[in-house]
Amino acid sequence: MGSSRKTKKKKKNRNADPTRLRRLAGFCFRPRLLVAAAIVVTCVTAGPQFRSFLPQPDIFPQYRVRAANVVINEPPHWVPHNLVRQVFELAELPDDLSLLDDELNLRLVAAFSRHPWVRRVTRVEKSWPAKVTVELTWREPAGMVQFGEGVYPIDPEGVLLPPHDFTAADIRSFPLIQNVRSVPDGPAGTPWGDEVIRGAARLAEQLAKKTGRGSTHWQQLKLKAIEVPDRVSVNDTLNGMVFVLITDGGSRIIWGRAPGANHPGELTVDQKLDRLTRYVADFGDFDGPGGPYEIDIRHWQEISRRPVSRLSVRGTGAR
Repeated sequence: MGSSRKTKKKKKNRNADPTRLRRLAGFCFRPRLLVAAAIVVTCVTAGPQFRSFLPQPDIFPQYRVRAANVVINEPPHWVPHNLVRQVFELAELPDDLSLLDDELNLRLVAAFSRHPWVRRVTRVEKSWPAKVTVELTWREPAGMVQFGEGVYPIDPEGVLLPPHDFTAADIRSFPLIQNVRSVPDGPAGTPWGDEVIRGAARLAEQLAKKTGRGSTHWQQLKLKAIEVPDRVSVNDTLNGMVFVLITDGGSRIIWGRAPGANHPGELTVDQKLDRLTRYVADFGDFDGPGGPYEIDIRHWQEISRRPVSRLSVRGTGAR
């Protein structure tokens, strides 16, 4: 009895299988489902090729970056107004860049860093429609190096700056550095390559700072030039170099070592400037009465001076 029931169930299951298969086939082969599946397969296999025929976003003007779309922070007046154009030309950048280029910021950082007026690129920011904002730290002139018939601007670290960007009035407003024997190692934007120039640049930077009266120390003290020492050896360091200030009237002020030298007993820059200011307050200027003088401000206790002939041989040397 039980055996016959099991046999009937098996027969019943076998009879049901074809029906289920027909139902499944009918579901899978419905026209709508087949069309949807065909669309999916087509998109997966032909999508990349199809997209290549579509217009890319960066062909539109709002995604194209030109030199005119690059904005920089306000530079000093001696920096050329067309600096961005100069950057593009110096780095040989095409005047048609894509805002969607993932490497665009890095390319602009590298390009701007090559310009002699740029000390550092601090920020590059892209925005839409096509615009790039670049924030720069500028090199600042400290002094003017007189060499031969020319005058060459340098920054506080002795980096050569573009001479043609300065007017005659600009040149006169900075300390003049004389008695230079070396030539620059490279083009504008690179260090001069001489410790003497580096020391003179540091001294010029301090003398070119403004006082409480609005004028610079250089202007207030009526100085004419910084005289650098003669190089005895290429191995000379700032500790062994003594710099001299020349006044309008021909007096020679023995300043001593450049700022940053670590020579024992050297007075600070502020101490030396204070001595010069007090000297002018006491005597009116450095050249009278009875001058010009050689004035030595390096001593700890006092300032010494002695008359010098206008026809005397120039040079004091390191002491």
